[in-house]
Amino acid sequence: MSDERPWERAHEWAAPMAKEATGPLKGLRIVDFTRALAGPFCTMLLADLGADVIKVEPPEGDISRYSAPFTADDELHAFGGYFASINRNKRGVMLDLRDERAREQLRVLIDSADAVVENFRAGVMERLGLGYEVLAARNPRLVYAAIRGFGDPRTGVSPYVEWPSYDIVAQAMGGVASMTGTEDGQVLKAGPSVGDLFPGTVAAVGIVSAMLHAKTTGQGQFVDVGMYDAVVSLCEAIVYRYSYQGVVTKPQGNSHTQLNPFDIYPTADGYCAIAAPTPNHWAMLAALMDRPDLIHDPRTESNNDRVANAAFVRDVVTEWTRRHTTAEVVAVLAGTVPVGPVNDAAAIFADPHVRARDVLVAVEHPGSSRPVVLPNSPIHMTATPPGVYRRPPLLGEHNSELLGP
Repeated sequence: MSDERPWERAHEWAAPMAKEATGPLKGLRIVDFTRALAGPFCTMLLADLGADVIKVEPPEGDISRYSAPFTADDELHAFGGYFASINRNKRGVMLDLRDERAREQLRVLIDSADAVVENFRAGVMERLGLGYEVLAARNPRLVYAAIRGFGDPRTGVSPYVEWPSYDIVAQAMGGVASMTGTEDGQVLKAGPSVGDLFPGTVAAVGIVSAMLHAKTTGQGQFVDVGMYDAVVSLCEAIVYRYSYQGVVTKPQGNSHTQLNPFDIYPTADGYCAIAAPTPNHWAMLAALMDRPDLIHDPRTESNNDRVANAAFVRDVVTEWTRRHTTAEVVAVLAGTVPVGPVNDAAAIFADPHVRARDVLVAVEHPGSSRPVVLPNSPIHMTATPPGVYRRPPLLGEHNSELLGP
């Protein structure tokens, strides 16, 4: 492979897959009915932590299974990068839920499970005879989790309960888009799919907590996370600003309403982030910019002074950063003032931190001549380390193993 295509060699230095599950949830079984992003990300987190996650797919597969990208030599197309990224460490079964025999097979499987996770619209699982009450009557210690756009009626009936939702809807309604955007007020969604990923993360915390309760008491329960609800909690700043002073937060580019400097600044060849709102950090930044006069300047002496004179501070810092490359700015400030380059994917792959901390992991991919590289678990533990030990499943790969003939 050519060095001009570094992504094709990244598996050579990325962390290798583990031989088996070693995380703290090892021994727990989770039946996963989720699809798309929020739910599969939630169950991926649990699988990385060692849980035996059994992914249930219809005959046509998860809606994300066949989404691009594919590696250049993959002619099998068993799954693409979207599916691979959030379905590793899972075993997979394929069942047609319209068939009563298949539904009964699932009920039997769930009888010995610790948790069920689904992200259908409210009422779907009930119509299939797989709702919480039916399953809990058979398995009282079962934790049943639902991730829906606007929550489940069991915990509060939203006027939007029948609305389907996706990431961009959750970002819009939950507040992310209202505070993200350009300085002239154009609203923008966040780049990462936080309207899916954050609700999935919150749900994982809820599921682990409920499973702990079930382990100690024998009592299962229903866990409900609304995507809208979770994103509102993510946007905590706009809530308290409005509650305290009636301030409606608007897009402000890359700056911060309460901290300064706290921004992304242009350099001679790119951008870098600089944060120096504390007295010590501001004094050090001013000195390193060769502007010690600003340490006690009444316009910039305190953080509140700098917030009140934000345009002046930005001009001063930008005038300095523009005279240097990103690498030069980082070299001057690193270890003294909080600073970091704006990394794209290529820069992340090249960063020595990523290699030192095993931030990326090489995962086997059917149909590809090389492993693909995915984000590793960011959770580090000394006794029960999470990790990636199993590639994503082929459609129905574990039917006979889990369901029998």
